[in-house]
Amino acid sequence: MITIPLIKPYITSEVKRKVCEVLDSGYLTEGPVTHEFEGQFRAYIGCKHAIAVTSCTTGLELALRAVGIGSGDEVIIPDFTYPATADAAGIVGAKIVIVDVTKDTMLIDYAGLQKAITKKTKAIIPVALFGNPLDYRFLNYIKQKYKVKIIEDAACAIGAEYNGVKVGNLVDISVFSLHPRKFITTGEGGIITTNSPWVANWINRYKHFGMELSTARERASFVSLGTNCKLSDVLSAIGVVQMRHIEELITERRQLAMNYTGLLAGVKNITLPRVTRMGVHSFQSFCVFVDKPCDVIKKMRMRGIEVQIGTYALHMHKAFKRTTSCAIIGRMRASTYAYRHCLVLPLYHGMKIDDQKKVVRCLERDIEGGEND
Repeated sequence: MITIPLIKPYITSEVKRKVCEVLDSGYLTEGPVTHEFEGQFRAYIGCKHAIAVTSCTTGLELALRAVGIGSGDEVIIPDFTYPATADAAGIVGAKIVIVDVTKDTMLIDYAGLQKAITKKTKAIIPVALFGNPLDYRFLNYIKQKYKVKIIEDAACAIGAEYNGVKVGNLVDISVFSLHPRKFITTGEGGIITTNSPWVANWINRYKHFGMELSTARERASFVSLGTNCKLSDVLSAIGVVQMRHIEELITERRQLAMNYTGLLAGVKNITLPRVTRMGVHSFQSFCVFVDKPCDVIKKMRMRGIEVQIGTYALHMHKAFKRTTSCAIIGRMRASTYAYRHCLVLPLYHGMKIDDQKKVVRCLERDIEGGEND
């Protein structure tokens, strides 16, 4: 039985009341509550546009389509990421170009990225993995030098910052996840942020079946092809309440991360990933490097503590083998290391210091090969 879960969604009586308000209103699809949620997100990030969609994966796909990425184009992606990052590029018909990450941050390897750029490269999708911000100065240098688009997979990075600016306001387009593993969640969903009015208008039109929104309250005018990627008011109601408490939530996460860092100091056979220089981590996930994480996961779950691997090394999976639609650049040594050694510890709102101490105590024991209690 799990007594210390990996994460607990922030679902309070205030959240439940807001959801019931929407249900009682009879207006369940995307409407005023979703627009309120988008406004909260826009104000928090400091960007000009925030567009709610059905998922981060959908958001990445729409972002690529909005800037014209398709067949014949190449999109560079880091190997150590959830498959959705690469899926989005493949779905629009682009060639997926996979590069390694940096061992101590697990973020895209900037030297490898630059070497992978060709005349066909049209976009780069770096990942602000686990809430660790990217090196945006370098990314924007690459953007200017090679005339490519930077579309950031910021799935885990709500609240992260770089040089005093919030993630979501630093590249062409950023896409966030609202999955339950994220501390701002709507169950399923995503948010796209951009400062480009053209991109925002294109995505808003495309996610409403190609309809011009300026005429939505009159007679519908469908000016292009599109689809349905709307986020309902029912789901947005959860996000609206959570956004009211985002500063409290992010402050607590960083305090919990500091607790772990202190408790782990001096523990043998455990190292911590490095935070990006000039970056402020959001700690969507608190990660450590250990030997044989799968063995540790099994032992700790037997103790009632839910821990998890970091994410996946794409090159190890059939969907991303070298083909005409997918290129793997390099030997993926750092990504393989991350896959084999990264472990995510429990971290959630309301977690007690005694629970953190228990996590660390059991982790230390299980790394050393102790017997199960």
